[in-house]
Amino acid sequence: MDILNVMEQPLVDNSIVSWEYHNYLPYISSKFDYNDEIRIPIQELDAYTLPCESMLYLEGKLTKEDGNPATKLKLINNAFAFLFREIRFEMNGIIVDSNRNVGLTSTLKHYYLSFNEDECIKLDNAGWFPRDNRVLNIADNKFSVCIPLKMLMGFFEDYRKIILNMKQELVLIRSSDDIDSITSIDESEKPKIHIEKLYWRMPHILTAIPQQLALTKILEKNQEIFIPFRSWELVELPSLSENTRHVWPVKTSTKLETPRHIIIAFQTNKKNNIKSNMSEFNHCNLSNIRVFLNSERYPYNDLFLDFKNNKFATLYEMFSRFRAAYYEKENEPIFSPKQFKDIAPLVYIDCSRQKEAIQMGSVVLRVELETSENVPKNTTAYCLILHDRLFQYNPMTKIVKQV
Repeated sequence: MDILNVMEQPLVDNSIVSWEYHNYLPYISSKFDYNDEIRIPIQELDAYTLPCESMLYLEGKLTKEDGNPATKLKLINNAFAFLFREIRFEMNGIIVDSNRNVGLTSTLKHYYLSFNEDECIKLDNAGWFPRDNRVLNIADNKFSVCIPLKMLMGFFEDYRKIILNMKQELVLIRSSDDIDSITSIDESEKPKIHIEKLYWRMPHILTAIPQQLALTKILEKNQEIFIPFRSWELVELPSLSENTRHVWPVKTSTKLETPRHIIIAFQTNKKNNIKSNMSEFNHCNLSNIRVFLNSERYPYNDLFLDFKNNKFATLYEMFSRFRAAYYEKENEPIFSPKQFKDIAPLVYIDCSRQKEAIQMGSVVLRVELETSENVPKNTTAYCLILHDRLFQYNPMTKIVKQV
């Protein structure tokens, strides 16, 4: 037994002797207007970088469109992610991971499903304010935030190792406006978010001599290094028909990119509507939902939901199981059942365990849903698919390819 091992030596890990953040600026560090492409390069090939702990720093101010102070405008939760319609991570010019509709994807995947209430405290610094009535008043209309990139892309969350001897680039594409980042009681106040500073904060790792020699041998042997991670893909159905039964053929994927976790959500009249809050979702009186991967059905039983009579316990239980299924952590959801119903009545489907027959050839994802009443007008459906992805790179030849 360990309690009897009185001669056990203390373990001191000196393999990393330095951990420092370096700031990297875009090619053009003064132009962050609507629809602009912002490229932030890291050209230092001899540096050991740790992308999973990197972050995006933003500094700026919120005003009305004419430049005057905003008196009634408020930033929603995760507002700064909504400033970008796409984010990409590239290695030596090859796209390794990308995320479209950054605000909605990160809100669904990370902030509502991945974190519990206590963990949200530290995310105030990233623009996530669940305790401030779900909106943020900015003092003097100015802000500064550090957003961990693991909140925005699957690569940064899952691949927790250094990158050796490779050029890296972070690419951001600004949204066409700032309306989805803002909520206001006055429709006449048009928002304008001015980004004054933006840079990529990347950790540089300095190792001890034995570890340095081991990493150098990897380069000398011309070995390929695998990069496994789970990618996030958001598929949008812009307008559900106004009836009670829907069949949605979402997508067809390859064997490797078979969906492992699926999140489905609905929003009614929220996009490009400044009076609404894009970080909140609607239940649309959902009564039943099922997902098919080829012919296999998830979940196995019907759900028999009735939101009007508060009969959604099964759906909440599925929602609360995400952390256990995805991270193998304890079940501590961010929302109580009432908050779940009012703010984010999401449908989480765990299809991580699959029969071998499903993965033979292509996989067709289809969603069938039923509602107790006709779906309201201007209702959008979202399907967030979390699936495996595998890349490999050679730090000597600089070749990057998907497996």
